[in-house]
Amino acid sequence: MKLITLRPAELERDFGQLAVLFSLEQDEPTSEPGLKVDYEEHKERIIRLMAAEDEQGELLGFNWATLSRFDKNQAYFYIIVKPEQRRQGAGRQLYEDLEQIAKAAQVKHLEISIRDNCPECRAFAERRGFTERSHAIGMVLDMHAFDNRPYNEQIARLQDEGFLFTSMAALGNTEEAQRNLYALNDMTAMQTPGSEGKHPWLSFEDFQKKVCQADWYKPAGQMVVIDTTTGNWAAMSAITRFEGADYAYNLHTGVDQRYRGRKLAQSVKVLALRYARETLEVNTVRTHHNSHNVPMIAIDHKLGYVQTPGIFSMEKLLE
Repeated sequence: MKLITLRPAELERDFGQLAVLFSLEQDEPTSEPGLKVDYEEHKERIIRLMAAEDEQGELLGFNWATLSRFDKNQAYFYIIVKPEQRRQGAGRQLYEDLEQIAKAAQVKHLEISIRDNCPECRAFAERRGFTERSHAIGMVLDMHAFDNRPYNEQIARLQDEGFLFTSMAALGNTEEAQRNLYALNDMTAMQTPGSEGKHPWLSFEDFQKKVCQADWYKPAGQMVVIDTTTGNWAAMSAITRFEGADYAYNLHTGVDQRYRGRKLAQSVKVLALRYARETLEVNTVRTHHNSHNVPMIAIDHKLGYVQTPGIFSMEKLLE
């Protein structure tokens, strides 16, 4: 077995290779500048970031562990090893190093995301005591096959019933509108089956920074439905196109549970898809759903989405 050593990962020396490995493992484009921005944003909570290399100095892989923003006793992490360098001890050393540091930092709960089409990755985690917490399935829509015309009558009927279909751009993307978007997004995310009722953000200010001020945030792609009779924000569907991606990504579609069963989710998502086709000019749209979110999965199947590989969230309680 080859000699493997661990050393602290370096911003200028390693982040180009780390970005390539992230892109390969997650099937999502990750750029070196973007990864550096992510590091700077979270570095105060990063408890470990080590590179594994062989005796020739070739980078084999890395670990990256970050404390949760919500609970200092919880950390999520990555361990990624070059495919051709696996089963030679690098992953084992990187994990042992990470767990030791986590215990020293008094972390009680470790969490990792693993592609559901990588059985060897899951086996690696299970051998170290991790169990499945949740499963996010992937979905993709071929825009060439998507026909939105059948939904025109449905949307018109809802408009006649007093529902305003609009966007954050049309509303001026004001702070008041952002506060309403935050309240709706936060509530519907908590109500999503399988979400465990957890808040996705710490506060409105956190939402404003993480979402409204993010470079991927497109006000015109934040579709909302307002009940003009009451003024309630009833539904939303957010879509964007990340830098370097050749597809759009549907971030979240949600309906206030008081308004469910009226086809609002389907209708507002259709408008988001029209925006993806006409403005973002993409040929495909991707999204993920918690496997327990059966109603939203059914809507996507009706719209023409097909299932693709997804992600297991796995956890371990440390003694």
